[in-house]
Amino acid sequence: MESFFSDDTYIKKERDKARKLRAGQWWKRKRATGLCHYCAESFPPRELTMDHVIPLARGGRSEKFNLVACCKACNTKKQQLLPIEWDAYMDSIKK
Repeated sequence: MESFFSDDTYIKKERDKARKLRAGQWWKRKRATGLCHYCAESFPPRELTMDHVIPLARGGRSEKFNLVACCKACNTKKQQLLPIEWDAYMDSIKK
């Protein structure tokens, strides 16, 4: 049986919600700081991407509390990791 969260209809609906949020003032203010949520480095705001802290494929939703601005490198590395998995990954590369 396929997981509810891997349902294409669910993911499409959540991506549409994220697209609408990205077009609004909330997102513009969020990325205006220029800081990546994950590495805390500074970037021009236009270079920041939107990331779901809890990925859609893992049950996340396109709600403001679950969306952060991050650099492309962190977004690519994070993929579908949950916050605890990301923290463990970051700890492993710091050693």
